[in-house]
Amino acid sequence: MSPLTDEQLSAAASACLELQRTGQDIHSKRPFAALLLAPDNTTVLMSSLSLSHVRHAEAELARNAADNYAWDYLAKTTLISTWEPCAMCAGTIYWANIGRLVYLASEKTLQGLIGEGNAENLTLDMPCRTVFASGQTEVEVIGPVSGWEEKVVQDSQRYWRKEK
Repeated sequence: MSPLTDEQLSAAASACLELQRTGQDIHSKRPFAALLLAPDNTTVLMSSLSLSHVRHAEAELARNAADNYAWDYLAKTTLISTWEPCAMCAGTIYWANIGRLVYLASEKTLQGLIGEGNAENLTLDMPCRTVFASGQTEVEVIGPVSGWEEKVVQDSQRYWRKEK
C-alpha cells in the first residue's frame, strides 16, 4: 500500500469534512461522514453519511465497498472518517478488508462533545485499534489527525447543540 502524502491526507480530510457539512446542512444528517480512497490515494470511490444511530457512515461505506469491489483491491484502499469508528464500524471495516483507516477526531473527543448517556449516540470506550488488534489481518490506522480534530468538533457542535 502506498503511503499517504501530507497533500493527499489534507485533500481527503477536507473532502470528508465537507461531506459531513453537506450531510448536516442539506440532508439533515448526523455529523458523521466517511469516504473511500482508491489505491492512488486521491480518487474517491464512494462516500457515506450516517443514516441513523445504527447505520453509521463507516459501516455503510464498508458494506457497500465489500459488495462492489474485490477483496484484494480493498486491501489497498483507505477509508477516511470524520470520527473514530466505533466497534461495530471497525469490525465492518475489518471484514470488508479495507487496508487503511484515517480518522480525524477520536471517540473520546466525541464522548466529551455529546456528554454521558446521550441516546442519540451512546459511545463505546473501545478504540478501533483494539478491535483491529484482535483480527488476523492488519488494518493500518492513522488518527486522530492533528489540526483536523478541532475542525471536526467545531462543525459537529452545530448538531449536538441542537440535540441537548
